[in-house]
Amino acid sequence: MKADAGRKYRAYPTEVQDQVLVRWGHTARALWNVALEQRVYLWEQRRYTLRSVEQCKFPTAARTDLDWMGDLPAQSGQQVLRSLDRAYDNFWNPSHPAGFPARKKRGHRLSIPLPGQAVEVRKLNRKWAEVRLPKLGWLRFRLSRAIGGTVRNATMSRDGNGWHVSFGVHTGRMPDVPNGKPACGVDFGVAASAFVSTETTPRLMAPSLKAKEKKRLKALEQRKARQITYAKKHNDGKYSRRLRTTDLSVKSMTASAKGAAEAPGKNVRAKAGLNRSVLDNTPGERRRQLEYKARMYGSVLVAVPPFHTSQTCAACGLVDPGSRKGRGRLFACTRCGYEDDADHNASMEIEARARRTGGSDINSTRSIPRMRVPATGRRRMREALQPAHAG
Repeated sequence: MKADAGRKYRAYPTEVQDQVLVRWGHTARALWNVALEQRVYLWEQRRYTLRSVEQCKFPTAARTDLDWMGDLPAQSGQQVLRSLDRAYDNFWNPSHPAGFPARKKRGHRLSIPLPGQAVEVRKLNRKWAEVRLPKLGWLRFRLSRAIGGTVRNATMSRDGNGWHVSFGVHTGRMPDVPNGKPACGVDFGVAASAFVSTETTPRLMAPSLKAKEKKRLKALEQRKARQITYAKKHNDGKYSRRLRTTDLSVKSMTASAKGAAEAPGKNVRAKAGLNRSVLDNTPGERRRQLEYKARMYGSVLVAVPPFHTSQTCAACGLVDPGSRKGRGRLFACTRCGYEDDADHNASMEIEARARRTGGSDINSTRSIPRMRVPATGRRRMREALQPAHAG
């Protein structure tokens, strides 16, 4: 039985368990790097492909000589090597976007994988449960949702919010048959988390702050207001160090680092990743969630090239940056005069591109001719596809 669903929970290890997990995380990272270097060396020198089945004997021998290797559960080391196998398989797969397996730096997210037979889960009450890890014992986690299946694997990971435990679960649920419902386009953004082409209002991200966090934020905003008032009266409007510490400018933090043609920026890709983390929109994760959930409900996710969707008129097809003056929320076509919310216009264009690639009807693989349908025509097509409702 393979895992067909994932479950992630917030874990609360004790102080001693936290120290052990940190050691294991760095050991797993070092094992990944050494195993990767060994495979690269054998391929470059002998053109020999090394796999985890053969490579597992080396960590087993090292466990007797190296204490830090012996501290890591043997099952976890084997899972690390199997993960490296999957990374190579994804790299060799021409239809997969993964690149060549990369080394994990010290600042990389700590992760300790374990097979399902090495862990045990028990429920304490409606809100709490425990997982038993080898060499560590029982570790508490918040049971925010039911596991709902057989645990096939588990992973302990740490991010900025603390430790989490993730389970790969076999639920036994089969994908639904194609539902035949009409298609829609979805545009992910920052101002609007998502805008669906069949809707008139954007979908905004639900507030993620807890009650204590909201109270803390309110107190900081009040402190900031007092400090700004004092700076204007007594410091000629100049920000003090305390005020700069209080005033965390998200807009400045998420500014692009690409610079200009005459003075290009540095670490542009890294800065872009930081921006996405700060904005807390996670478009990649939302797309991944949509992809596997769509299969479960009889739908199909069609990914289209996003280039110029925000600058393309959904009515006439003109691509002109001038239609987005000042990159505001209004889209006004410079040729036909079509006006719409910029994100909604982009979602309409995304839907049109998906139709041209043959993704409008999940019951058919027939390609759609490369023709542009005006926005009014698309609305009529959707209304014709929707089932009639009795009045």
